[in-house]
Amino acid sequence: MIKKEDVYLIGKITKAHGLKGEINFQFTDDVWDTTDSDYLICEVDGILVPFFIEEYRFRSDSTALVKFEDLDNAEAVQFLVNSDVYFEKKYQEELGEDEVSLNYFIGFEMIDGDNGKTIGTITDIDDNTENWLFIVERENGEEVMIPAHEEFISEIKQEEKVMIMDLPLGLLDL
Repeated sequence: MIKKEDVYLIGKITKAHGLKGEINFQFTDDVWDTTDSDYLICEVDGILVPFFIEEYRFRSDSTALVKFEDLDNAEAVQFLVNSDVYFEKKYQEELGEDEVSLNYFIGFEMIDGDNGKTIGTITDIDDNTENWLFIVERENGEEVMIPAHEEFISEIKQEEKVMIMDLPLGLLDL
C-alpha cells in the first residue's frame, strides 16, 4: 500500500483527451520524465493507486498527454479526471542534489538556524515568479513566504524531514 508520506504532489489530471484513453496531465514537476519510474500514482477515492504509463507526449512545458496501460477509451479514464497525481519520493532521492525538485520539500519542518526555533511547515511552493518561494504555515495558522534560495538553506535532514535555514535578519518580521 502506498502511503501519503512516501509521495509528493506533482500535478493533476484535468480531462480525458480523444477516444483512445489518453488523459491531459497538468504537472508542476517533470521528475516523472527524468527518472526510471514507469508509473504515476493517482488518488482515486482517497486511495493512492499506481497507473503504468504506456506512452506519453508533451504538449507544453507543464502539460502532457498520457496513456495508461489497460485504459483504452475515453470512458475508461473518466474516473481519473480531477485526480491529484503523486510521485514516490524514493525516485526523487535517486536524482543528484542539483536535480531535486522543490516540491520534494513540501511537508518538511523549517527551522531557524540562528535560534533553533521552528518557523513552520512547508505547505507549498510558489513558482509563479523567477524567484521561487517556500509557502510556510506557522503554528498560529499564518502563512509566510520564504525565498527558496540555496544560499539560505544551511542543512537538510531528509530522514527527519527538517530544513534548517539561515535567513537574513528581519525577514520573518515582514
